[in-house]
Amino acid sequence: MNNLPQKMLAAILVEQNKPLEIDEVYFPSKLSVGQVLVQIYYSGICGSQIGEIDGVKGHDPYLPHLLGHEGSGKVLATGEGVKHVKKDNHVVLHWMPGLGIQADPPVYSWKSKRLNAGAVTTFNEYAIVSENRLTVIPKEFDLELAPLFGCAVTTGLGIVNNNANIKIGESVVVFGAGGVGLNVIQGAAMVSANPIIAIDIYDHKLEFARQFGATHTINANTDDTINQIFSIVPGGVDYVIENTGNINNIESSYHVTSSTGKVVLVGVPRKDKNINIYTLPLHFGKKIEGSKGGNTLPHQDILRYIRLFNDGKLELKSLLTDSFSLMDINVAIKKMRMGQIKGRCLIRINHE
Repeated sequence: MNNLPQKMLAAILVEQNKPLEIDEVYFPSKLSVGQVLVQIYYSGICGSQIGEIDGVKGHDPYLPHLLGHEGSGKVLATGEGVKHVKKDNHVVLHWMPGLGIQADPPVYSWKSKRLNAGAVTTFNEYAIVSENRLTVIPKEFDLELAPLFGCAVTTGLGIVNNNANIKIGESVVVFGAGGVGLNVIQGAAMVSANPIIAIDIYDHKLEFARQFGATHTINANTDDTINQIFSIVPGGVDYVIENTGNINNIESSYHVTSSTGKVVLVGVPRKDKNINIYTLPLHFGKKIEGSKGGNTLPHQDILRYIRLFNDGKLELKSLLTDSFSLMDINVAIKKMRMGQIKGRCLIRINHE
């Protein structure tokens, strides 16, 4: 298809540690092999985007560029070779690869210069997306809820199923009760873990975590976190899921895990921060690993989770606690930084 839209409105990361710039962006002349043009309806904001803005992984060589990796929308056109999506399909946009071609990233234009983008972006009215970052969903499924399958739900449940493989009655600690953390808690409750201990620095988030299955809560600002955990699980915890990337929390996670337990790292600390742990327990059964999106297979997992939702076994609606327009995306990011978003916030872009 050569008749792409001429321009769109998008939120652009121009400089690290600065607000995003909302401006007009211009399209390339055509779709390349494996690329798909999607009209974005809704987007979520993940802590990963705040990490990109803050430069937690160091210098960003791709600036300026677009952002966002969980969204929903409608397919408008497909490039050569695309087989798994077609025009008018409703889709989830996700960052973990699924079916189809891994396409070259699109190159947009902004202020007459190159504007980079990855395989998927969602902070924009339209997106040229790699085929393997799209999963078709039923048209009757609510597009407001669909962005949750781009990261928050699939990562959280994937951690429970794949990284931790939690069994009935095993104990779980979750550091950070944000969008991913709440779904780890929800997933742990679904497999009958016990106890499920949620840790955060905001009481309103901890109260919210109880709605998703947390049996105990600890405020890390006011409580002695380590002693509180050992008072609940004296022998140490079977699984600790660390979502914050805070080095103190990572070290605490390792400390409170049992001699044969596992720490799963989801949050990423700043590149210049070092973690100190005593490694001898790793030789005798303790484990620590990083999670990449919960090892999700989007084309399989999203449809399974939709069935669970339709049967009343998966909670989604209450996860979306706040919504903003694309023009107010910096307000949303500020509120996230201040801990004012209890669950996941939704960015309304081309909402119906």
